Amino acid sequence: MGDRGHGEDPGPPGSAGAAAPPGAHAPYEGVWRFTAPAVDASVPQARRAVRDLLRRQGVPAAEDVLDGLLLIVSELVTNAVRHAALLSPVLAVEVAVGAEWIRVSVEDSHPYRPTALVADTGQTGGRGLLLVRETTREFGGACEVEHTAAGGKIIWAALPLRPFRPY
Repeated sequence: MGDRGHGEDPGPPGSAGAAAPPGAHAPYEGVWRFTAPAVDASVPQARRAVRDLLRRQGVPAAEDVLDGLLLIVSELVTNAVRHAALLSPVLAVEVAVGAEWIRVSVEDSHPYRPTALVADTGQTGGRGLLLVRETTREFGGACEVEHTAAGGKIIWAALPLRPFRPY
């Protein structure tokens, strides 16, 4: 895996910060980044890499959160492979773990900014971002698409380690 670093809580903007005092970090906190070719084989490889990283670091995520996060990784990498590969032969996956959040992002060089469209029940595809948004919402997280300084985009989703259950 790529560089590891400690920084601010990687939760979405406006989220609660880490529970630990400033400067104190849980042993599982950090930021990791890796690149992969924008090819179909990168989808399961990215999913396994993120799963193995979180296990190796001992991230205390609820099992359903981990399943949701891995689904999001698959969808975001699939979108980059299917829609950005022509202008972005390499994509980057970043995993940031804070005291209370896990954030995953996928970056590519393609300038197209996707939108979650209303699903057409007659179509067999085109629901990836809808699925990402709904999964994120289900766990009380956040997701967003941002432009990079180089003209590409980053799509990220952040989930709490423990989902909020209002019941």
